[in-house]
This record gives sequence, C-alpha cells and structure tokens, in this order.
Amino acid sequence: MANRLARETSPYLLQHADNPVDWYPWGVEALARAEREDMPILLSIGYSACHWCHVMERESFENEDIAKQMNESFVCVKVDREERPDLDHVYQLVVQLMGRSGGWPLTVFLAPDQKPYFGGTYFPPIERYGMPGFPKVLRAAREAYRARREDVRAHSSELTRAMEQAVAIGTSTGGVSADLVLSAARTLTARFDDVHGGFGHRPKFPSTMSLDVLLRAGERERFAKTLGAMRAGGIYDQVGGGFHRYSTDEKWLVPHFEKMLYDNALLLRLYADGWRALGDDAHARTAAEIAAYVAREMTDPSGGFYTTQDADSEGEEGRFFVWRPDEIDEACGSDRDAADAARHVYGVTPEGNFEQTGATVLSIVHAPDGDAEAAALERARRLLFEAREARPKPARDDKLLASYGALMISALADASAVAGPNLLDAAVRAMTFVETALVTWDEGRRVARVARHCARGAAKGLGFLDDHAFVGDAALDVYEATGDPRWVGLARGLAEAILAHFHDAADGTFYFSPDDGEAILVRAKDQFDHSVPSASSVACRLLLRLGTLVDPKLTEHGTRAVERMATAAAEHPSGMSSAVALVHRLVRGSVDVVLVGPRSSEATRALAREVLRAHLPDRVVAWADPTDPKALDACRALTADKPSHAVPVAYVCRGRSCSAPLSDPRELAALLASPR
Repeated sequence: MANRLARETSPYLLQHADNPVDWYPWGVEALARAEREDMPILLSIGYSACHWCHVMERESFENEDIAKQMNESFVCVKVDREERPDLDHVYQLVVQLMGRSGGWPLTVFLAPDQKPYFGGTYFPPIERYGMPGFPKVLRAAREAYRARREDVRAHSSELTRAMEQAVAIGTSTGGVSADLVLSAARTLTARFDDVHGGFGHRPKFPSTMSLDVLLRAGERERFAKTLGAMRAGGIYDQVGGGFHRYSTDEKWLVPHFEKMLYDNALLLRLYADGWRALGDDAHARTAAEIAAYVAREMTDPSGGFYTTQDADSEGEEGRFFVWRPDEIDEACGSDRDAADAARHVYGVTPEGNFEQTGATVLSIVHAPDGDAEAAALERARRLLFEAREARPKPARDDKLLASYGALMISALADASAVAGPNLLDAAVRAMTFVETALVTWDEGRRVARVARHCARGAAKGLGFLDDHAFVGDAALDVYEATGDPRWVGLARGLAEAILAHFHDAADGTFYFSPDDGEAILVRAKDQFDHSVPSASSVACRLLLRLGTLVDPKLTEHGTRAVERMATAAAEHPSGMSSAVALVHRLVRGSVDVVLVGPRSSEATRALAREVLRAHLPDRVVAWADPTDPKALDACRALTADKPSHAVPVAYVCRGRSCSAPLSDPRELAALLASPR
C-alpha cells in the first residue's frame, strides 16, 4: 500500500510513495507524533535526480526488514530539498559540523524538538566503502536516544548552538576594498587546474561564479581554457546539448549524468559572456545549444521550466547518454563517413571509457580532420540524436521552481543578444508565467510575494529569499532586453518584500526564510554560494540595480549589505564569489546606458543591441521612451537630465559622468568597448 507521500505533488516524494517505510512529509502531523510518542525523527532529504538517493532507496528504503526497523524506532520524514531549502541548509550543517562532507541523500536523526544528534549522507545496507551499514546506524541512533537520553540532549544542544553560530556568519563594518577582486582571483588561481581548466581535481564542478571573478580580474586565458575544456568534455552532452551536473574526474570526461536547470542557466550566461569578452563564436554556439536543449527537454507548456533531468534510465546511470561502437554504426546506417567521423572525433572504442562497461561517454578527443570530416560529424550528430530519441528517456522533475526558473529566465534574456531572439521570446513567456501563476500583491500593489513553486497547476509554499531575489533580478534582465516597464514594477515589488520580510535591520543583511514563514530550528542567512549564487548576493544586486533605475535609497540598502559581507568574501572567495563580484561593482561602479527613443523604433533597438552585446558585467540599461510615461517612471533616477532628440540616442554614464548623446550604433559600440 502507498504511504502518506502518495498525497504529495513533489516527484521526489512520489518516488518514495510505495516504499514499505511509513514516510511522513515534513509537517505538523509528523512533528506532533514525535512529540506525543517521544520518538526520535529520521529525516531524509534528497531530490529527484540524485543518483545516490535512488541507490539508497533501492538498497534500504525498499527493503522490508530495514523499513520495519525504521518504522518501529523512528518517525520517518522525507523532504524534497528543492521544496524546502531552508531545512536542507540547516541540517546539512549537522553533517559538516561532525566533520563529514555534506550532500544527498542527507540522513539526520533528530530529537522530537527538531534538534539533531547524529547525521550522515548515504549509508549502504551492509558495511562497505568504509561506512557502517544502515541497519547498524539505525540501531545505534535508537539505542542512543533510549539509553543515553541526557547525553543525546547535551550533544543535540551543542550541535544546535554550533549551527546557530555557523549560520550567523560574522559581518564587518568596514568598507569595500579595491584590491579585493585581485586578491580573490589570486586565491582562486592557486586552486586552478592549468592542465584541464577549472578548479581543484576530482570531482570537478563548473564553478561558474568563481570563473566570473577570474574574468573580472583579467584572467582571460584561464577563463577561456575552462570554457573550451568543458565544452569538449563529457560533462557536455555532445549529442543533445546541455551540461551534466559535474565531472567525476579532473578531465571533464565522465560526469554524473543528471542535468540541472540551474547549472544550465548559469552556464548559458557564462558562455554568452565568453563570446562578449573573447569574441569566440564557439561560445555563442554553445549558448544557443544549451538554450535549444532547455526548449526541447525542460520547458513546460505553460512556459515555465522543469527542475531536473535524471541521471538514470532503464535502471542504469548514464544509459541514455553513452554509446558502444555497434550502436554508432547502427545509428549512422549507410553513412559510413558519419560513423567513422563519430568514432574518431568522439573517441569511441571497443574498450570504452565508462566504468569498464565497454560504453563511451562522448567527448571531443580529436578535432575533425578538415571540412569533410567536420560535415560528416555534423551528420553523425543528427543521426545519433534521432537514434537516441528512441531510447527510454531519463525521468524529469516537473516542478516549476520560482528560483531556478528565474535563473533560466535571466540567462535567456541576457544571452538573447548573443544567441538569438528566440531566447528572448522564451524568457518573456516564462516571466509572464511566473507573474501570473506565482506572484501575489498586497492591496496597495506595493509589495509582491512569490510562491516557492508550481506543481500540478497550483502554486505551493511561501517563497524564500532566493525566490524573491532571483525573480526580481530576472525581471530586470527581461526589462533590459525588452524595455517593457512592467518588469521594473515587478522587480520593485519583490525588492519591497525582501526589505519587509527578510531584512535584518540590525546589521543590514538578509535571512533566507521570511519572518512570516514557518519557524524552524534555526533561521539562517544565505551568504555563501552553493550550486547557485547566494540569495543574499542576488538580493543585493537587485537592490543596487533598482537603486540606479528608480530610487537611490535601495542602493543604500544593497551597499550596506555588501559592505557587511566583504570581509568574509575576501577570506572565502571560492565560497562567496558572488559577493566578490558585488564588491567589484561597488568599487568600479556600473556602466549605465540610457536609451532615449520610442521602444518600438528600430533605431532605438539597434542601439540596444550594441549595449546588450558588449561585455559589461555591471551594466544598467534604462529605456526612456518619451511617448510612454510608465517607461519614464520606470527609470526616473537615470533620465531626469537626458532630453530626447529628433532621433533615438544613447547616453553612456560611468560614475557621475555621462557621454554626449550618440545616435550611431557603431560609435556607441566603440565607446562601450573603450577602457574605463
């Protein structure tokens, strides 16, 4: 019989609905039972595309004997970390404070008051990999709670105090330093892999925020090396486009195969910036291919974006993505040149390169030998894609998360000037979906709140800081690409919600959870980057951008929060690269471009295209349409002294100095490319 999770909408929770474990979702029912029966809580957190979550489910949660042991001794609670990142943030700290690496599945044992006393991640069903078997862990956690209650209480209180200290990261009242970005870049380059690109060794993640810092610091060679190596590696889907989560080796060759919406959003934007900064058309093509993958595989009919695509299919990790030589031959059929090109360029051999299976993760091992082989390879790619479409596909998590979706909206809007106007169409459609399905306003239409996600057509959950900040930032990206002032209004409403419900007035920083949300053990502040930029950093960027456009008071809030994070960012640049970028913005100032002319005019849009194709990491674009009062109101802080002319013009402002009005797109492009 199905357990309580059968009533949920999360694909991850539904994956566990037929387990013999008596699972509860997180909520009043589970917590009340733990309190009433004085039973400890077994909290298990994961997400639908997590490979080791699937492994632990097959090995332990589907095992009748292990499930019986769990049910008899614990209130078992399953959480989708994408629905409840607040819980995940807090309880990941438990494992880290115990000296272990965090990750998923996360397994934490709590007293009924939600205080943790033991934790880990994946546990095998029997002792192996140097880890105890899960039944042994269950017995130890049960006996500790029953027989050593006072010790458990003391330990859980100690862990809770340590968690409270860890989430309340120290802030500084000092100002920002002009040397911080260069110092951060030196720290980052000490970890840089000069052989393969990227940071560290194995496993290797894209680390998009840190790569942005390198680019800002002028480390273009290392930046270019990494973009080229990732695109050529197996971490990139050479047949269907899009990036996998990370590489298990230092060469970017063999990935964990899940594809995350947020990774592809951040990498889409990074490759667009790669084209802007380096002029390499390969980066623009990669951006376009990522966008095509998202349109094909990750876009809901509503216009919103799905969250993840699984690593596994047919019960095997990577089965959908890897190839054997005979499969290459069969897919290419009579086109022998295409098959030969695929084998040669992608390095497909009988031995393979994937876990001694004889299968090959495709990567660019050899450059095509001349135009003829390049053309044959392109034919092979199309044929392989068609053949692969007939395979059973990995499952998707079809939740439409506000935060992750907003990252993709931002990336599509920003990259549209580089990779094609169809990207902007997708961004506007998705932004309209978010505004319609997930956003609610107060009675005065001053404060806008965003729901966490949409599942089965219904909005669910009060949004966290990342939801409000990412959606607000995306709204401004869509505004800069389209000139539509409605998006500035939405961004302003979300900024007001951040200041009203997430702002810590005592030190100027931001909590991850709202003041009117569920009270959990610890109210954390999200100042470190994880797989996505920190919510606090994006909230600051939103306030700084809006302050430039509409109200300098918002700039003051953003500046104060950045200054409070600056010292920690200098000490931990790999974990706070987004904050480092904000310090760079404060020190150098943004490049503010005011477009004065009708939004519908092709001449105005020609000027806008030059702005959006220039490498300006901290730009603000204002569309001052003299025929539309709403457009002028949306950027009134920038347009007070920018008169209109007989033809559309652009003003380029750096600091307190603005250029003369420019009507020639070529002159505008030259000015934007000039050193600051």
